[in-house]
Amino acid sequence: MGQTDVSPANTIRDRVLIALQKAEADDAEGIRARTLRLVSCAMRDRDVTARGQGQCAGCEDTEVRKLLEIMVAQREVSAREFDESGRITDAEREREEMEILQSFLPQPLKGAALETAVDAVVNDLEATKLKDMGRCMAELQSRYPGRIDTGTAGKAVRQALR
Repeated sequence: MGQTDVSPANTIRDRVLIALQKAEADDAEGIRARTLRLVSCAMRDRDVTARGQGQCAGCEDTEVRKLLEIMVAQREVSAREFDESGRITDAEREREEMEILQSFLPQPLKGAALETAVDAVVNDLEATKLKDMGRCMAELQSRYPGRIDTGTAGKAVRQALR
């Protein structure tokens, strides 16, 4: 299951809801439709909580991203536990759901894209020393939420500051 066929300009919520409609039209009882229904219910639950806190538009895209990350982590744990108990079919189902969920998460910056982002941040912050690394990392995470792998980005920032 790859990325959805939806424009990247849409929010994660939009992409999930459009994919849910398509999945239900294709196979309403399939694993993709069931998984996306779970996500949709969880988003609605978060919306109710957000509205209770005065956020009339419901939860933001960052909250939806965090929700998906939590759901992926839950499935990783479940798949491992199923593997350990010999329930291979259940473990495979968990991994399939995990793959569906991950297809809606932003892909981490890598390679040239990461280097370009690091160079831009280092230049914008006029960072020159390793002591500026914390500021650079914070700015990277601010500009690219959910797309920065701290280990890889940290190495790239260190390299740029030398």
